[in-house]
Amino acid sequence: MSEKNRDGSSRSARERLQQQREREKAREKQRRVLIVSAAVVGVLGLAAVVGVIAANTGGKGSSDKAGPVVPPAGAVGGDKPAIQTGRADAPSTLAVWEDFRCPACASFENAFRDTIHELEASGALKTEYHLATLIDRNMGGSGSLRAANAAACAQDAGKFTAYHDVLYINQPQETDDAFAKNDKLIELAAKVPGLDTPAFRSCVEDGTHDGWVDKSNEAFRKSDFRGTPSVLLNGESIFPTKGNEQISPENLKKWVAEANKGKKPGTASPAAGAAPSR
Repeated sequence: MSEKNRDGSSRSARERLQQQREREKAREKQRRVLIVSAAVVGVLGLAAVVGVIAANTGGKGSSDKAGPVVPPAGAVGGDKPAIQTGRADAPSTLAVWEDFRCPACASFENAFRDTIHELEASGALKTEYHLATLIDRNMGGSGSLRAANAAACAQDAGKFTAYHDVLYINQPQETDDAFAKNDKLIELAAKVPGLDTPAFRSCVEDGTHDGWVDKSNEAFRKSDFRGTPSVLLNGESIFPTKGNEQISPENLKKWVAEANKGKKPGTASPAAGAAPSR
């Protein structure tokens, strides 16, 4: 081989090696920035359900900009703020950490909504919804925050459950920050009888509960959760599996029944509003 050809081959090899290193570097950077948790739950039609969260290192949340922490009516959770639905004295607690822009959260809600409502109505289960804004952080925009504030405003009106469900039923594509528009959130409130009032509109437009939502999101960021939704039954993670069992509506009912064995169902007045109008 001539000297010229050897030089050309060496350059080509070096270029290929450099390109390979750049690709590996890019992949490693992506792994550091995004942690992806995927659950394939075929029996539920939740194929390739994915929760994504930005790495919990570096950067600041929005607490400096969100204003005072104003909890919605009946909020619980202290340092881990939540809105509770169902009967307050129900023997089991389902904790759901979710983001209104998160497509995996919509898949979970749309598959388990009726089961959760049934368990709540029977007094077997209460649910604590912890609201996060990780999609805003990952993709930009403010739809996660705006929708969470609006849901908290609905809680003030005693309509959280209904409005929460309407938001997930009408969730836009993840890349479409439609929930950032207060007009859209108010438009969807019309699907919940009695919610679209001057008080609700003012609460949405003023961002009354932005600081409280930000506090909830900070609790999420400081947790060990890998993404949304993160679902726990009496403190034990059950999504996408509980032990060796995959989550399903039937298994959720079974797990709650096992946890409640020998315990009386809750009888306190429900803490949530009526089911949504579709």
